[in-house]
Amino acid sequence: MDFAFPPRPVPMELVAGRGHYERVVQAVLTAKRSVWIATANLKELMVELPRGRRGGRYRSVLEAFDELASRNVELRILHASLPSRPFRDEFDRHVRLVAGGLKLHMCPRVHMKTVIVDARLLYLGSANWTGAGLGAKGTGRRNFELGIVTEDEPMLDAVQRMFEFVWSGAACKGCKLRDSCEAPLDLPIPRESGNVRHETRSLYARSSDGMFCCGM
Repeated sequence: MDFAFPPRPVPMELVAGRGHYERVVQAVLTAKRSVWIATANLKELMVELPRGRRGGRYRSVLEAFDELASRNVELRILHASLPSRPFRDEFDRHVRLVAGGLKLHMCPRVHMKTVIVDARLLYLGSANWTGAGLGAKGTGRRNFELGIVTEDEPMLDAVQRMFEFVWSGAACKGCKLRDSCEAPLDLPIPRESGNVRHETRSLYARSSDGMFCCGM
């Protein structure tokens, strides 16, 4: 998809550093309907426990995703490379997510970083879905990131169309890298019991030695 919109006034907020966590991550944790995430890198992300919750100070965001999935919040992540091992290990602990509560599609051409919450709030910026990118790490350890947050409907519509264009596999037909892609998103999903984690066109098949690989 190629486009360039003409200039017009758009209300937005500029976020940097910890601002990503306060504005973007917190919006994700309180989503009511849907969370769509696009990221080049996908890693485990530790988030602060809600006030009054017993236990340690932090928990995996995948635990929070599991709770969102239990309330039928649609969870999608579009990413470019295999998630980190800590992410994959934590993912496996949540039966609801493995069964399809969190859908993951992988396309090696994805480099956009966006978060869309409830089709109402849009983040666009430099931050990947990682602790260092989204301000979850402490001062002096997190990345230097910048982004904008807006509820502008035309921008939301344009970004959601682009997300769906990649997610659905519509971009695969004309992709010049298709021949080297291990799992084009427009191919059917095999339904071999025990071999795939969930029904998504980006699959992480567990091989006999316990390692993960990208497969169809």
